[in-house]
Amino acid sequence: QVHLVESGGGLVQAGGSLRLSCRTSTRTYNMARMAWFRQAPGKEREFVAAIRWTDDLTLYTDSVKGRFTISGDNAKNTVSLQMNSLKPEDTAIYYCATGATSSWERAASYDYWGQGTQVTVSS
Repeated sequence: QVHLVESGGGLVQAGGSLRLSCRTSTRTYNMARMAWFRQAPGKEREFVAAIRWTDDLTLYTDSVKGRFTISGDNAKNTVSLQMNSLKPEDTAIYYCATGATSSWERAASYDYWGQGTQVTVSS
């Protein structure tokens, strides 16, 4: 059974940084891609970033380009999200997910999800 565990969330002032980590219990053929989504109060789940294990191909939503960086560590079965220049609108619960289907930005393309970690950015 696949389990994903996120960590690294917290409270930070606008302009600050946080680094989120996600550890997966196993690696299988249907875990070709790992992603971060976020969900703010009263809003729907939003795609943030994704990475493909085989070649480190990445994709970011426009609102985080130049500020967030996703990376993977094959030896530790972990993926990280470095978040710099944080803004209050980045406040949300951040979820790690994994899957192998074609639509990188759709939540339905991912098979397994972590429990989420809270990121709060104050102004």
